[in-house]
Amino acid sequence: MPANEKVFSGRFMTPLLIGPLLNPINTTMISVALVPISRDLGVSSSTVVWLVASLYLASAIAQPTLGRIGDVLGPRRVYVVGLLVVIAAGLLPSLADGFGAVVASRVLLGIGTSAAYPSVMAMIRRRATAHGVATPPVVLSAISISNLTSAAIGPVLGGLLIALFGWRSIFLVNVPLAVAALLMTWWWVPSDPPRPEGERARVSDLDPVGILLFGATVCSLLVFAMRLDDPTWWLLVVGGVSLAGLVAWELRAARPFIDLRMLVANGGLTRTYLRMFLLYLGFYSMTYGYSQWVQDDAGFSASQAGLLQFPTAALAGVMSFAIARTSKVRGPILVASVTPMLGALMLIGVTSESSIPYLLVLAALFGVAQGLASVSNQQVLYRQAPSDQLGTASGLSRTFVYLGAILSSGVLGATFGEQPSDADMHLVGAIILACSTLCLVLAVTDRTLRSRT
Repeated sequence: MPANEKVFSGRFMTPLLIGPLLNPINTTMISVALVPISRDLGVSSSTVVWLVASLYLASAIAQPTLGRIGDVLGPRRVYVVGLLVVIAAGLLPSLADGFGAVVASRVLLGIGTSAAYPSVMAMIRRRATAHGVATPPVVLSAISISNLTSAAIGPVLGGLLIALFGWRSIFLVNVPLAVAALLMTWWWVPSDPPRPEGERARVSDLDPVGILLFGATVCSLLVFAMRLDDPTWWLLVVGGVSLAGLVAWELRAARPFIDLRMLVANGGLTRTYLRMFLLYLGFYSMTYGYSQWVQDDAGFSASQAGLLQFPTAALAGVMSFAIARTSKVRGPILVASVTPMLGALMLIGVTSESSIPYLLVLAALFGVAQGLASVSNQQVLYRQAPSDQLGTASGLSRTFVYLGAILSSGVLGATFGEQPSDADMHLVGAIILACSTLCLVLAVTDRTLRSRT
């Protein structure tokens, strides 16, 4: 075994692989629970979609924020606290009744699970630096595969849990996973090193003003995007003002929360963020739209809807493992842009009478794209992000994923109304086709993707 892979032993990596899977598995597992929760708690389809948006909204703000806190105070500390929040969130729907408790649980899950990805990326970089070795591609791929496989298998697992134990079980399943990660982190992951003598963390190091302006910008703009069917225009104004204030503040801050000058100079990293936004806008439009459509229009049950999306999980896993050890990224990213275009064309032709093989092939195409995009984009991000800002940069990459996810919720809310139809799915297919085309243009014109270093 190469020396750098020995540094990243199974004892060190196992707890770091569990935490990052909690956020994506919760983002997709809920997709097959929306209809059962809506029926059980007596809320409308347009209201229950807040269970999707609330986690994304909390995560979009919390990921870079907790990444920054980890950069300043130590990523292991942030990781442990996040796991404790996840445990509380998983128990909440079983301890309190009503839709409000379920929404609160989703918000807490968004915050708690957001600690994992930026903290894990920072801990991996810190360990590589401490031992003077390069980070093996397989280590980064393992994080991607953990994220990807859990996201892809979420609808399948969610459908199975709901069929056996009811919809509350998709919240309870977080508890044993978080407890296991917490105990293994406590035993096997080294503590954060002490700060240099005479240096102590200050509140100003976190750039609280920048964080508040970022939160106000993201919150107002994403809530606006969620209600595209009935726009709240004043939110757009608030978002614009907050964004202007954020730009003005960060350009003057000594240690900015979002280093805008770095993003302008680092065009490759900025293009990576844009590709992730476009790809995941398409992926989540497919995940949530397809799941609702096959239940409400095509007549399948929640468990059957999960099984219809099994090819997505299977192909995502196969493709991610296939490229786990390669340092090449351009080819996989190009293919990850083309395959959703083919899937979108199939969506444009789908009907409630389409055969099951047609529906399975459609889902499989998006699995290929997810597997390739997840592993390759994370490799690119790890190379492009500055070492001292890796936690923040990693968290910000997830923010762009959630921007796509929340916008997909708004698009579906504006498109589906009370119940999705074949024509609605055709429109979703056209939107995915446009996103994938733009992503392909970004990939083809990005010369930084040719580099392996």
